This record gives sequence, C-alpha cells and structure tokens, in this order.
Amino acid sequence: MAKANDKEKELIHQYLLQFLSIEKEYPLLPGKNNTEALAGFVGITEEELSLSWSNFNENARQAALEVLKDEEIIDLIDDLPFDSDDTIVAYGDSITGDLQGWFTILQHVLEISVNAADFKFVNAGVAYETTTEALKRIDRDVLSHSPDWVFVALGTFDAQRLNVATNRTLVSLSDTWENLNLVQEVLTEEVENDLIWITPPTVITELLDQNPLYDFTIEKQDLAQIQELVSGKKGFVVDPRAIRMGTQGPQAWNYLSDGLHPSLSGHIETVKFILKTMVSKGEE
Repeated sequence: MAKANDKEKELIHQYLLQFLSIEKEYPLLPGKNNTEALAGFVGITEEELSLSWSNFNENARQAALEVLKDEEIIDLIDDLPFDSDDTIVAYGDSITGDLQGWFTILQHVLEISVNAADFKFVNAGVAYETTTEALKRIDRDVLSHSPDWVFVALGTFDAQRLNVATNRTLVSLSDTWENLNLVQEVLTEEVENDLIWITPPTVITELLDQNPLYDFTIEKQDLAQIQELVSGKKGFVVDPRAIRMGTQGPQAWNYLSDGLHPSLSGHIETVKFILKTMVSKGEE
C-alpha cells in the first residue's frame, strides 16, 4: 500500500486528520472504526494516526487549562446552567468537528472544573457541511442522543462561492434562512433547554484564496449576512457581532494558515465567549 511522502504527510496532518470524520459521514461503513484501515486509506501508519489523535486531544486539554487560568472564567463556572450528567451535542461543520476545536476544549474545561462531572459529549460536526447537508442527519446525529443541550454552529460553508461559479453562493441566503429556521423548529420541539447558537467566525478571504487545497472562496459580505441571521435567533447567541477573532477585524494568529479554520487561540476565544454568554443570559 502506497504511503504518503513527507510533504503529503504535512498536508494530511494539517488539513485532513484534524477534521476527518469517516464514522460520521459514512455511519454504515463496516470499517469506519478500524484504525488500521483508516490509516491505510490516508497513507500513514496506524501508529502515526493514533499519535495524531492523541496530540490533538492533548492540545485541546492544554488549551482548556489555558482558559482556566483566566480568573474571570473561573468565577463563571459555578453559574453555568449545565447539570453534571447532561448530554451536550455540538451540531456543526469542520469548525466544530475539529479534533482540537472549541467543543473538545469546552469538554475538557467542564470535565476539569465541574465537581462530579458525568457529562456525555457528542461532537456532531462534519467537515465542510452546509446547512442543507446538515439537516439530512439531524435525527441520526443529534436527536437520537436525546440531548439536554445543543450547540448549533452552522452557516460558514453556505457562503462558499465555487471557483467555477463565483456569481452565487453555494446555498442562497433565503435557503440558509429557511434551513436555520427548520433546525430551530425541530430542535426546540425535542430539546428542553434553549438552543445555543454560535455565529460563524469571520474568514480571512485573502489567505483562503491562496490555499491550493480549496476550490472555493468565501466573501466577507456573504458571511456577514449569515452571521446576522444567526445573531437573530432565540436562545443563547454566542458572539452575535462575530468579533471573537478580533475586535478590529480577524487576526491571523486566531486561524490556521487557510484563514478559514480557527487555530487553538481562536478556539479558545470561542470557548470564552460561550461561557460568558451562558452565564450572562442565565442571569437575565
């Protein structure tokens, strides 16, 4: 079986393994949890794959410890509305599915800081999904877990303009609006607690356009319209002004080199905004 060369491995580790979710994209695939088969599929050894997963999780744990160094955050923990045995689902795209992303960091924060923590965390983030694609799996990946809380973090990839058709977004704004409304309708009916909406983070279009791996761009004005749709939702709305990546505009250190996916520092900012939002709204 052919193995990846050093350059290919660099790209695999930076842009594939971190967001790879075969088991979520193909839930009926018999070998979806076979690490040897998965490693061979991407051209690396099983040991390399396991080490990458371990490193991603450790990076997230260290990021959680960094969050917990903030005294303001420590003061918020006891006032969070979560019960220690709640099931918490994150429903999103690759920004959510990131193995060292905001949801994994949040998981570590809660497990470290909440007494007698017995949470169940379900990461239902699938790479590069639009709201239309995500709707197809809302029953299987979200409702089937009988969640107490659901984070909804969708919309970024609706704003794609494909390189072969730059005159329109992949999903029209009206369809995004209808899709998000349907998500709200379905989940509100089944989930007891308010939904937690996270606005899509701003992208650095210039960096995204320079990345040869992507066949699309995302324009700031298109994404801003989706951010506005999300910010108007009922429930908890995290970062309604979409400023967490930089109050004076997105800062490069909060992103991977593609200008699209947040770096660890960007995910840390998202976690801080989540904690502050949930406590401040709960006090209203």
